[in-house]
Amino acid sequence: MQSRHRFVRTFSTLGVAALVAGCSAYGSSGKITPLDTTPGSQTRSAQRAVIFDAAPVEFAYVANFSSNNISAYAIDATSGALKPVTGSPFAAGSNPYFGAVDPNGKFVYVTNDGSNNVWAYSIDSTGGALKPVKGSPFAAGTKPYFVTVGPSAKFVYVANNGSNNVSAYTINATSGALKPATGSPFATDSEPYGVAVDPTGKFAYVPNSGSNDVSGYAINATSGALKPVKGSPFAAGTNTDGVAVDPLGKFAYAANDGSNNVSAYAISTNGALQQAKGSPFAVGTGPYLIATCRRVASTCVPPPL
Repeated sequence: MQSRHRFVRTFSTLGVAALVAGCSAYGSSGKITPLDTTPGSQTRSAQRAVIFDAAPVEFAYVANFSSNNISAYAIDATSGALKPVTGSPFAAGSNPYFGAVDPNGKFVYVTNDGSNNVWAYSIDSTGGALKPVKGSPFAAGTKPYFVTVGPSAKFVYVANNGSNNVSAYTINATSGALKPATGSPFATDSEPYGVAVDPTGKFAYVPNSGSNDVSGYAINATSGALKPVKGSPFAAGTNTDGVAVDPLGKFAYAANDGSNNVSAYAISTNGALQQAKGSPFAVGTGPYLIATCRRVASTCVPPPL
């Protein structure tokens, strides 16, 4: 099963590196716009970036799986060209796999598949340089793959593919340090691959590649702890690798790598998933990750936090 996931180490847009996230030096007042998460034509990898619309200076961060570091770039606001940040690349753990920037653009969190931990970095607001957060790296489960920061910027969730669970952490708002949430890690089904948190921060969804389903959880707003919602896990297609929640928190979608389709669900008030009429929907070969957006004028943006 490990060999089936090897392609996620590289991103076709940058050759030998994975573009994990982007952020702005403008601060926390800018509107956040997610870029598309789209599988590459050859590597079936995907890029994920978060850009602050009003930002005069923007940065992008790239996880280099094979060289165990993070490349950092300043983004040219006119052309989109990348310029290496002073000090880049920055050391990571063994086989950095995926990363996420917190909604305030202050911290970066990167999973390390080979060392079973999460590195946390503070972002220099002027130059974009990364500095390891005190106490980093933070222990995770076996083969931590995807990482997600909740919309409140209070919690981090990591899918541990090898130990069949999700590590949950609270974020120190000042330092960015992680502390395991009460009860963490939380059991999933077989081979969890990703984590998606709905825009209200009330629910989390985990695609389980080995058991072909999606686990749903209610999030404790105080502690960040996860509690399975009624009916979880919810049936999906074969090898469910990716999941996304629409920006209004009404629907969820799961990409089924093995059955070449997407499962669509309506989200109930208690977080349970109900198959949409006509689901699953056929797609191309090997769908891997999925993203949604809400169209506002000419820009896809999530709703206000």
